[in-house]
Amino acid sequence: MLSLNEIEAAAALVHAAMPPTAQYAWPLLSRRTGCETWVKHENHTPTGAFKVRGGLVYMDGLKRRSPHTSGVVSATRGNHGQSIALAAARNGIAATIVVPLGNSVEKNAAMRAFGAELVEAGHDFDAAKDAAMKLAGERGLAMVPSFHRDLVAGVASYALELFRTAPPLDTVYVPIGLGSGICGTIAVRDALGLGTKIVGVVSTEAPAYALSFAAGNVVATNSADTMADGMAVRGPDAEALTIILKGAERIVQVSDAEIGAAMRAYYEDTHQLTEGAGAAALAALLQERDRFAGKRVGLVLSGGNIDRPVYLRILAGG
Repeated sequence: MLSLNEIEAAAALVHAAMPPTAQYAWPLLSRRTGCETWVKHENHTPTGAFKVRGGLVYMDGLKRRSPHTSGVVSATRGNHGQSIALAAARNGIAATIVVPLGNSVEKNAAMRAFGAELVEAGHDFDAAKDAAMKLAGERGLAMVPSFHRDLVAGVASYALELFRTAPPLDTVYVPIGLGSGICGTIAVRDALGLGTKIVGVVSTEAPAYALSFAAGNVVATNSADTMADGMAVRGPDAEALTIILKGAERIVQVSDAEIGAAMRAYYEDTHQLTEGAGAAALAALLQERDRFAGKRVGLVLSGGNIDRPVYLRILAGG
């Protein structure tokens, strides 16, 4: 696990490129959840999602470890790719990003705007990752993983901000894609010696981490067909799972319908735009609402990047 010194050093790198994001306790949202609810607004980063923090720290480390690296490649559904594209450009490194066919049009446009070459391959994230690894060999590019110690250290900076700014929290809900966010939150909780419980959130349509948590070992699934693309992962990372098994209280599964309802709730109560994964933590809290009467709970709103037609359909109740 990461030491407090490592986390603070990573936070310094992050804060050289962006200010801390806000954490607010919204009264209407707290009324809805039945508890004092603090939202960590990672939809307010330069890429609209928490991943940028990990990208900044990873690319800084890569530049120091391999100063002659001219190009990198990675796979993504969007937010990780934006973070790598932005951080690579800051370090003078070319970025090639592989996304699955039919990926978010607006996330694709954002990655190109940050300077990435975009390649579409595979039917989902895991297939795109296979294509990225093949491309790395063919072009001699450095493969950027979706889970790595530097990525965890970078995204841990949001948890450091949250725990040091908000009042003491009984529980924090964190959405899980490949696991950097929840692992970073666990690392900060432990480094600060806090008693806060960390609860992971996955989609019922992409339950690999929940199944793995229950089994105590990696359990992959055959599909990950959820509109919450930031959580659409079939194969858990073994290193991430080890950390989650040791440090998480439980993992909650939420349906696409529950996620859609949480996205509408965020808009009604806070006027915040959220993507599917970004609203998953609220969906989980609403599912477990009866546990937290009179308590103080944190929610990681991990991102707000969603295509307009999709968001309009969800706001309309679709």
